[in-house]
Amino acid sequence: MGYRITAKQDLSPIDYFVEVEAPHIARAWKPGQFVVFILHERGERVPMSVYKAENGKIGMFIRKLGKTSLQLYYEFNVGDELYSIVGPLGKPIKVKHYGNVVFASDAVCGQAENYATLKAMKEAGNYTISIQSFENKQNVYPEEFLAKPVADEHYLTTEDGSVGRKGHYLDVVKELIERDRVDIIFAGGKLGSLAKLAELTRPYGIPTITTVRQIMVDGTGMCGSCRILYGDEIKFACRDGPMFDAHKVDWEDVLRRANRFLEQEKLAKERYLEELRARGVI
Repeated sequence: MGYRITAKQDLSPIDYFVEVEAPHIARAWKPGQFVVFILHERGERVPMSVYKAENGKIGMFIRKLGKTSLQLYYEFNVGDELYSIVGPLGKPIKVKHYGNVVFASDAVCGQAENYATLKAMKEAGNYTISIQSFENKQNVYPEEFLAKPVADEHYLTTEDGSVGRKGHYLDVVKELIERDRVDIIFAGGKLGSLAKLAELTRPYGIPTITTVRQIMVDGTGMCGSCRILYGDEIKFACRDGPMFDAHKVDWEDVLRRANRFLEQEKLAKERYLEELRARGVI
């Protein structure tokens, strides 16, 4: 059985949106969980966050980062089918009434999780605060793909100040904490930022739940690649997460793991781009 692409759209020069028919996932998926897609029979497994799961379809935000994400962008269109989508995988977050719930994000997977998480938290009666950070105006998503519709307060920041506030979500979080506006924080995106967020909130004892899906490979617990040091325990991001108490995560180890396959990924990407140039696609 294939999984038909029902929508595809550019979000920015580096990110795009894809919606796929997957009724079994859309029915069961909960915020915090992820999926794994495979483009073709010999394709790699790609763990992916979910932006929306409704009406028998799931939507994903994807960065043109490696060979597989580029192949999906250039060679698969609306009406085409993906070979497989597995999910939902991982443990959902606990959705309940917390009070003031913040979600902070600064990269593609986190932007998807920002919307999905705050939608559920708002429905549970929380006051929702979204902070979405981008590098510049060019990379900001169209407004309909931001988390504004599910946020009681929405902050947009850019590193160069070309739109929204100049700075990063860490700056806004600090201000909100100083104003006693935060009961719990969820966050996703760049691992380095998540490590800094954990240190920012630790002295205040504010619950801080962050995703570590970025270091997954297999996504089912078979490969052990997403093993993390978590307090006095060893956890697996795919099986025990992907969202964890950021104050218990050994971020130095996580950041080291995130860099293991950079050389192989770069080589595969370069070979694929050469192939596209030879075919006149780009």
